[in-house]
Amino acid sequence: MNKGIRFTDEFKQEAVAQVVERGYAVSEVAERLGISTKSLYTVRHHII
Repeated sequence: MNKGIRFTDEFKQEAVAQVVERGYAVSEVAERLGISTKSLYTVRHHII
């Protein structure tokens, strides 16, 4: 059972682009977007 927050595909792609294409740190992007670094690493893993 998944109780986590669901992010749109657009949100996920933009978050990952900030890390991969623009070179921002995962922790910086996660803090700015109000999500955990674990969530961002998980999203990045599924997109890349």
